[in-house]
Amino acid sequence: MTYPAHIRQKILSDLETSTYKEVAARHKISPNTLARWKKQPTPKPKSEYKDKARKLTEEKLRQDVADYPDAYQWERAARLDSTQHAVSKAMKRYKLTRKKNSTAPKS
Repeated sequence: MTYPAHIRQKILSDLETSTYKEVAARHKISPNTLARWKKQPTPKPKSEYKDKARKLTEEKLRQDVADYPDAYQWERAARLDSTQHAVSKAMKRYKLTRKKNSTAPKS
């Protein structure tokens, strides 16, 4: 949980009259947290991972799956100039699955 900057400042102001342990016990936080807050009193802004530019877009991957339904992930990776792990993660993210046979194989 991230504490707002005004609460952090209020807690840090208690350090002028008390020790780290006493302040930490009073506010039920770790002394290490107090030390971190003293170095950086305002919280860091959250980064936006959802807007992150991706090398493998959904359109590219869907088109590749449509063109080559039986391809292995490493083959897709070579065609899309990426890694097998990236293809695996992207397929999971976009809920794409490998091709399944519609009938059971004959024995």
